[in-house]
Parts: sequence; C-alpha cells; structure tokens
Amino acid sequence: MMWMCIAVFLLWMRSGGCTEKANTSDLIEYTAADFYEKLHSGKTMFIYFEHQVSPTISLFLEKLEKSAEALQDYGVLVGKVKCNKELVHTYCTEERGLHTAFLFRAGKEFLGFDLDTVFDVNSIVSEVLFAILRDEVKYVHTDADLLAMEKAARGKKDLVLGYVRSLGTQEHRSMMETAYVYGSKYQFILITGGPVLKHLGADEPSHSSQVWFLHCRLHRGFTTSERCPLTRMRKPLSTLSLHSFLQLMEAPLVSEVYDDPSSIQPPLFPYQQIPQVFLFARPATEHLDRETATTLAWRLRGLALLLLVHRQSPAVKTPDEYNAAYRLPGKSSDVKYLTLHDLDEVLELFTNQEKEEEEEVEEEDDEDDSNYEKLDDEVAASVFENRGDLLDMDSITQLTSDNFHAAVAQSSLTVALFYLKWDAVSMSFLSSFLEVAERLAESAAVQMSAVDCGEWTDLCAAQAGSSRPIPFQPITAFPSVLMLRPQESAQRYRGMLGAEALHRFIVLSHQASPVLLSTQKEVTSFLQEVPHPELAGYKPDRVLGLFQTQTDAGVSLFTEAAKSLRGEVLTGLLTHELAERWAAEHAVDLPAVFVFPSWRTHARPSTLSVSTSAEELLSHINSALLHPLPELTVENLPSFLSLGKALLLLFVGEEEDEIGRRQNQALVEEMRGVVKLGGGRMERYLPCWIHLGRTPAGMSVLGSYLGSMPPLPALVLTHLPSGDEIYQYPPNTPIAALSVLQWLQRVEDGDESAAGMLGDDSWPPAYYFLDYLKIMDMQEPDSAQQQTPAGEEDVDEADVEEEETDYFANSPAPDTKPNIHSEL
Repeated sequence: MMWMCIAVFLLWMRSGGCTEKANTSDLIEYTAADFYEKLHSGKTMFIYFEHQVSPTISLFLEKLEKSAEALQDYGVLVGKVKCNKELVHTYCTEERGLHTAFLFRAGKEFLGFDLDTVFDVNSIVSEVLFAILRDEVKYVHTDADLLAMEKAARGKKDLVLGYVRSLGTQEHRSMMETAYVYGSKYQFILITGGPVLKHLGADEPSHSSQVWFLHCRLHRGFTTSERCPLTRMRKPLSTLSLHSFLQLMEAPLVSEVYDDPSSIQPPLFPYQQIPQVFLFARPATEHLDRETATTLAWRLRGLALLLLVHRQSPAVKTPDEYNAAYRLPGKSSDVKYLTLHDLDEVLELFTNQEKEEEEEVEEEDDEDDSNYEKLDDEVAASVFENRGDLLDMDSITQLTSDNFHAAVAQSSLTVALFYLKWDAVSMSFLSSFLEVAERLAESAAVQMSAVDCGEWTDLCAAQAGSSRPIPFQPITAFPSVLMLRPQESAQRYRGMLGAEALHRFIVLSHQASPVLLSTQKEVTSFLQEVPHPELAGYKPDRVLGLFQTQTDAGVSLFTEAAKSLRGEVLTGLLTHELAERWAAEHAVDLPAVFVFPSWRTHARPSTLSVSTSAEELLSHINSALLHPLPELTVENLPSFLSLGKALLLLFVGEEEDEIGRRQNQALVEEMRGVVKLGGGRMERYLPCWIHLGRTPAGMSVLGSYLGSMPPLPALVLTHLPSGDEIYQYPPNTPIAALSVLQWLQRVEDGDESAAGMLGDDSWPPAYYFLDYLKIMDMQEPDSAQQQTPAGEEDVDEADVEEEETDYFANSPAPDTKPNIHSEL
C-alpha cells in the first residue's frame, strides 16, 4: 500500500540531498528577495530573522541548520535572514523577532516559537510538525475529553494515544513523524500527564513515554463497554518501534488454520519478530474454543500472534495431550508444545520473556559509551553494538607476508578479503564473508582467506620492487575482495557487500572462462541448465564465441574478454563443425559472438562480430546484455551508474490491486515507446524504472532528488554527464512517449528549469574522535616547531597537550548528516 511505502521512506530516509539548494549552508541563508519569493509561493517555511549573534543565538543557529535536513522530508523549508544585510519589514524591526522563530504557511505567518521552546533538532522538528498537524493531532487534558473522542471514533477510526513527559523531546518528535505518515489512517492524540494516565493504568511519576492503541474501529455492539479496548506498546517509544507497533495492530486478532503447527511457516514481514501462539480446537467444543482464543488474543495483543488450530483436519498430527503450542522468533523456529490449565499461564510465559528482554536492553544501554550513542552511521553503530561477539575465523586462512605466495599457489582459486579492524564496513562485511566461507567449506577448490591490512601493511601495499611480485595493485579501498589464481593477475570483486551476491560470484567465477564446448549436448546444457546446484533459481547471462579453429586470431581476444566477465557472465567457446552449424542456423559468418541476456525470454541471441581489441569486444558484449528498459534495484544500480549515461528514471508505486498493476505496466510500456520513438538520440540516456514496492529505498532517493515526495508516478532526468541538474517531468502531465521526447528536447535546448541539484559527495568523520588526521596533526609538535619563523618562540609541548585536551573536551562533532544526494 502507498502509505506503507511513505512510512518506510520517512523512517529510514536520512540522506538530505537534492533540494532547490542542495548545500545546507546555502539552504539556511535567504536574502529578502528569496524570503518574499518563497512566501508568495505558499511554501511552508520555518525562518529565523537574525539580529545580533550571542552565544545562545549561535547555538540555536547551529541546531537550526541541522534541522533543515530533517524538516525538508516533510516539505518544510528552513532558513534564516540576516537583518543587518537584508531588512524584512516587521520581523527585522520589531523586538519580538530577537527571540522568536516563525513558521509561515500559505503565504502568511502561521505561528511564532520562542527560542526557549526550539532549543535543539528534536524540539525544532517536533514543534514545527506539531504546529502543522495541530488540526490532526489532538491534545487532551482530561479523561472526559478522551471519552468523547472515543465515542466519536467508534466504528470509524482507531486512536493512537501517546504520552510524552514533555514537548520537544525525541519521543515527541517520534510521535509527530509517525502522525505525519499515518494521520489519515488513525486519529493521533497527545498527552503529557494528568488524569488520563490513571484510566490507562499508568503511574505518571514512574513511567517513561508510552503509546496506547485504542481499537475504536470495531463494529458497534462488539463490546458493551463505552470505552474502546486498548493495547499498550511495550517497547520504548521511537519512530521505528511505533511504526512496527502499528503494523502489528493491523494483524488479524485470531487466524484459523487447518495444518499442524510444525508445518505452518513462521510469520513474514512485518511480523517476523513476533512469537506465535497456537490453541487447538475440537469439533465438539469449536464455538467455546473460538471464544477462548479471542479472549486470549486480546490479552496477547501486541505480544504474540494467535492461531486457532482445528483438530478436525487430518493434517493436524499433534497428540491430543497438548492443547497449546508456541514458536519464538529467531534462528531456531521449532514449535514447543504445552498442556495448559489456565490462560494466565500463556500470558505469564510471554510477559516474563518481555521483562527479561527489557532488562537485558537496559543493561546493554548502561554499558554503551555515550559518544557512540550519538553516531548516526548505522553500520558503525551495528558494529559497536556487536563488539562483544567474537567472530569465528577458523573457516578462513589468515594470509600474511610470509605465507601469501605459498597459500595462493596451492589452490586453484583463492578468495582474499582485505580489511581493517577499525573500519566499520570492513567488520560488518567480514561477517558475511565468514558466512560464505562456511557455505563453501566442503569445496576443496576454493580457499577463503583474509588479510588484516592494519597489521600486514607491506602485503596490502603490494610493493612492486619485491623479489616475489604481488599479483595485484595496492589496496586503497576497504573492504576489498580479490580472486587470486596461480600465475594470473588478480580479479577484483565489484558486487554488493552481502553474502548472497559474493557467494554467487565465487561459484560462477569458478567455472571455466570460456568453457570449451564440443558437442550439441554440451551446448544445450550450457544454455539451459543451472551452472551449479547452489544457484537454483538464478539465471545468469551467457555468451558464446564461434570460431573456425582454436588458433584463430579472434580466440585470444574473446578469451581475454571472457576472463573479464568471469563471475558475472557464463562464457562458452565453439569451434570447427559445431561452430559452422550454429553459424549457418543463424545466418552469420564466422567468427561471431552470440549473446544470451538473462532478461530475454526467447532463445534467439544477439549477434556480434569479433572486434579488433578485447576492450572493444567487452564493451559490445556489455551493451548487448543491457536491458533496453531495466528495472533498477539496489543490487544492479552500481553497474548502471558505471555506464556514465544520464538516467531517465521512472518511479512507480506499489500496486494495491489489479488495476494498479495494469497502470504500472502501461507506464512501463510508454517508456519502451520512448526508446523506440527516440531511436539513436536515446543513446545518451539510460531509460529505467524503479518499483517502490520492491525497492523501497527508491523513496528516499526520489525525496532527496526533489526535496519532498511528489505524487506518483514521477519521471526525473538525473546524472547528466554535462552537469548536476535534476529535471522533473511535469507532474500533472500524462506520461506518454511523444510528450516525454518533447520534454527531453526542451531540456536539451535549455528551456526547462532544474528541479534540484545533485550534491557533492562528502563523508566527514562520524564523530570528532574518529577524525584521525586532525588528531595526528595535533600530535606532531616537532613539525610545527620546524616551520616556526625565526624570531618567534617555539611552541611549548605542554601547550600542545593542553590544546589537544581542550579539543577532545570542547570540539563539536562535525555534521554527521551532510546534505547530499542519495547514491542514485
């Protein structure tokens, strides 16, 4: 559903990016003309009119700048106007402007915020969203107010009630962010204490922020109580936990099944982390058992999914002595069977488990270093959280400068990971690498190995002057994976840093490139069969080279190109009579190259002539393998970006029904029409599309391109070789092939205005204590003394140490969320 896509977009998008002014510093400074232009356009703006900058105001401006990235996700422009340079009437001339930030909507002032209430990023985002949503999010003070809202919502809409200790906190922000996404589906209510908590069964002084879901959408007459049944969210309040909680509230109260619990699959997304409880129903007591299941389901709401198993089905093999069972999430998904005498036993089982998990989480939180709690990098945070889990390295060979040559020589294929222990991505990928090593443990032909480049710097630097030269260039990016074969140059793995992609690449790269085919049966097997049992369901691209003899001049060129394609494409070689027969069947002359793309449904290949160089032949093969209108995914994106073409990118939403599926199919067909009608002029573009249901990461990409989420479908032109401009096809214009070509012509003629700009890639240290270069500079007083001009005093060593101490104590963290585009 579309609202689920938007939810995922807002919950995981933190990429900043392509707004009308991509740089955060540019975004936050407006001239008077800019301000009036945006004001008259009706855009929502949060503006501070700067007079004199005191330390307090300076701190506020720093937080204001950082909030710009978060609020742009919700279509709010954040900025400031320097009144000493740009005089804006009223706001630069009145006293209230000194300590007030203003929210503008629909071309007029909407609300003013005292700076004491918007003191950091959380308070700015939460207060602004609260103001925008003040008609959607209700604030109740008494239980009578809540009762009135429950009566009004009965049979219409469920309520989501959040208690936060104070406004402007992280919890308040989480509530507002979620309300922005789900406001049309649920009625959100906010409280900060008072008598309402007593009705909810919470003790205000001893409880942190909490959320309750009030089931008011039930049909009238379902319950005799005038109050709506409620479910408390048991996890700490955050945007992600609240999203997961709302998803769980959409699950059926009781699911009736006719299979044995052991044969029922564990719950799928988004319920994969939720336990399952099974109750058994007998034919004679089915009605009573269903009522019992419903009663228990209400008590387990938010804790577990309840399934009622009908014993009348012959598929149910559970002995009669058991009347209940459960399955916990995790690697071991075994079903455990119980004989219960009271429903409280089931409830106690899961409430005790919940308490244990909460206690473990609290203990872990207390141990975490406060600095790492501020890290925004998810990979670094994940590595830090799992720092106590020691990886089992027994499945791989540790390569060193001493054993490298011997280890590579004894195996036909050595897969080597070059990593750094202090690099978060290296350590995260190391887990996937070890997983692949375990899967390949029984393969004697593949040796999985690793090099710690922090310890063996001479090996990773690949010194050319060594008596025994290293078969690869110096390692400059971490992590890196190389395929090493005796007497051959290394082949670099350039795929996704995940277990599945790496495993597939290794299995395919172990095939001969090219494989010599001498019979028709071998050719048929090469073209149709799965290359390896572990790749069942995967269809690789295939390329055949046809030559008169193996000594033809073109064979060496084809072989060189085939080695470059190893691991990604299966290549075969035909010669003599078999090659002549294939050439005659396809009406081509020898030598020739046949390309069989995996996306093509029919068996007829693309035919290429043998080029004058391996590089040219490789380029032609890659062009023939390219889909004329590919669907972009996270996995194939790098290969398409490497083509250097402008992306003509269509975003389509997830289909809710068959009509939506047909509409998306029609849009893709129109894009195919663009390719056909455009002919040769489309060579400079890569027409492609993203299905946001299958690739939800595209939501953050689209939002970062345009600064806010446009209506779908959306068509954009980006990654132009000539510049960083981003163009959007007019949103209210139907996407038709001829209209798209005319729009492209206007873009080429300079008659279209850019909708955004790609930002510069910038990856500053995640936190000041990771800025190693700056630390090293501060620890080199000797070099500083050497550069001191004559006549000036040398820098005292104690002063340097004091400066370093002050740096760690007072240095602010660099912006860990640079306002740059997503990597698409």
